Amino acid sequence: MSIKLGDTAPNFQAKTSIGDIDFYEFLGDSWGVLFSHPADYTPVCTTELGATAAFQSEFEKRNVKVLALSVDGVESHKGWIKDINETQNVDVQYPIIADEDRKVSNLYDFIHPNAIATATVRSLLVIGPDKKVKLIITYPASTGRNFHEIIRVIDSLQLTANQGFSTPANWKPGEDVVISPAISTEDAKQKFPKGVREVKPYLRFTPAP
Repeated sequence: MSIKLGDTAPNFQAKTSIGDIDFYEFLGDSWGVLFSHPADYTPVCTTELGATAAFQSEFEKRNVKVLALSVDGVESHKGWIKDINETQNVDVQYPIIADEDRKVSNLYDFIHPNAIATATVRSLLVIGPDKKVKLIITYPASTGRNFHEIIRVIDSLQLTANQGFSTPANWKPGEDVVISPAISTEDAKQKFPKGVREVKPYLRFTPAP
């Protein structure tokens, strides 16, 4: 199964490092980040899961729940978490899914045979409270993720949801946003009382709400 932007993220039940979960029940009304790893006890993954734990308060501020996935089992995960906590100076509290039968990996298309035949690639999905997939990023096994960028994208997704504007290249919270071409400049001036800066008729900015 291939997951695309805008698709409904499929529900599943799984064993994890914190016990059995139902994905939808775990998420509730929160946003979600689901990301996969090739295997336990691998160096890049260790730094990534440590970074995720270090960013835990940032995810919580944004009402985001995080789940990791690896094709190894629960006991392996628990041992690995001890290593992550020790080497990265963190406290991993989010669940790591045990996907030994590749059920979730296949459901979410996390196994790419041309990259790694048996293990998962570094895929990451951001899922909205409506259970729709809002973002998909896939990295090769050799490249660790940038969690500052993941937080930045979540900020953009949450800010722009149904608001009539988008965020430009390299946008950061607090910077101006781009007004949708579907909104006329006259209507934009009414909709965005902080002001409209027109660079071109199709390129207009307004301060972020």
